[in-house]
Amino acid sequence: MTAIATLLIALTLTTHTPPTQTPPAQAKPDLTQPPAHYTLGPADQLKITVFDEPDLTGSYRVDSDGFVAFPLINKIEASGLTLTEFEQRLKTRLAAGFLNNPQLHVDIEAYKSQFVFVGGEVRAPNRIPLSGAMTLPEALAQAGSTLQTASNEVVVTHAKKPNPDGTLPDKDADSIHVSLSDLQLGKAGQDIFLQDGDTVFVPKAQRFYISGQVRNSGTYIIEPGMTVAQALALAGGLNDRGSDRRIDATRIINGKSKSVHLKLTDKVMSDDIITVGGRIF
Repeated sequence: MTAIATLLIALTLTTHTPPTQTPPAQAKPDLTQPPAHYTLGPADQLKITVFDEPDLTGSYRVDSDGFVAFPLINKIEASGLTLTEFEQRLKTRLAAGFLNNPQLHVDIEAYKSQFVFVGGEVRAPNRIPLSGAMTLPEALAQAGSTLQTASNEVVVTHAKKPNPDGTLPDKDADSIHVSLSDLQLGKAGQDIFLQDGDTVFVPKAQRFYISGQVRNSGTYIIEPGMTVAQALALAGGLNDRGSDRRIDATRIINGKSKSVHLKLTDKVMSDDIITVGGRIF
């Protein structure tokens, strides 16, 4: 082989680029498992597996006093602990003179100590047991889904817990407003995990009535922040005779019915009766 051929082969080998490898797909979080913040409470049912100790393996219930009755150690506190914390505490107790280097695992068989409340315009308003990583859509599904009278908004209120010293936070609760349309399309709600004591409320839809020189007179649901221009669009727009400068509404103000003139940028109020006038010329 000539020196030139040897040089060409060497250059080919050194400049060869290995094929690009596709990085492995990231594993999706297992939403069937309880979130890290889930704490045990009375009536929760636990499955405790102590490896190589079949007499200790079985189902155990958190009693009303927050303790679990367990062989060898009598009782062990569980209420207020996460699964990891309880598992470590149980391992420590068993290692203190009962078992040599105990290996165990704890699962939740039934969630019965924590609840969320779903109410408003749903088919089955109720207190729903919090089963680990429960999302907003899952809670609404357990309440039988929303009614036709529901507004296009769901309000989730996170109740704040007392501080360690027993005092309450500055605000009693935080609220999150979620679009029902986005929720039904899967665009929202999947990342909202509910907590013990949360309230999910579906308000009744606020409505307005529009008539006069529009293409489709009728009653419509008010979307959050809806303007008069958006209300006109919902009614199909002005007809050939309609004027966007002659729009009035009968509105309840301080318990009394009053007539008000509306501009296109004004907000539509609940129970407004909007009348669109015609052009003068």
